[in-house]
Amino acid sequence: MTQIKQPEDAPVAFQIAWNRHDMESLGALFHEDATFVNRFGHYVRGVDQIVALHVPIHATIYSDSSLENELIDSIPLGEDAVVLHFWSRLTAGAAHPAGPHAVDTVILAVLTRQAGEWRIKALENVTLTNPRTGAIVLRDSQGS
Repeated sequence: MTQIKQPEDAPVAFQIAWNRHDMESLGALFHEDATFVNRFGHYVRGVDQIVALHVPIHATIYSDSSLENELIDSIPLGEDAVVLHFWSRLTAGAAHPAGPHAVDTVILAVLTRQAGEWRIKALENVTLTNPRTGAIVLRDSQGS
């Protein structure tokens, strides 16, 4: 199980858990009372709900997906709190009803250290889209 030793480890730890389709490991990255907003705006609170949100999609449409995360920045809020932004590219496979495709998102995560351990306290995932058409945009195609 991948742990977060410092806040900047969170994007890779999240990526590893996703790519292993190991929702127990994914849940271990979050504080018990953490919040999560997926790319469709679905809000859940608590690690059990975060895991419950991901288990069915990893058993079906994302069973052959992979994730690649890249840290954008880390903003300390004090000794025990950090805001991270990171790029995330989800590559869906043949199990997805739309077939193989990629989706880019920007993730904002707030990490806090409690009892000496860094974990995610809140995470929000935003899909990159064209504001005029709603079409999904990959960041390579917009020069970022």
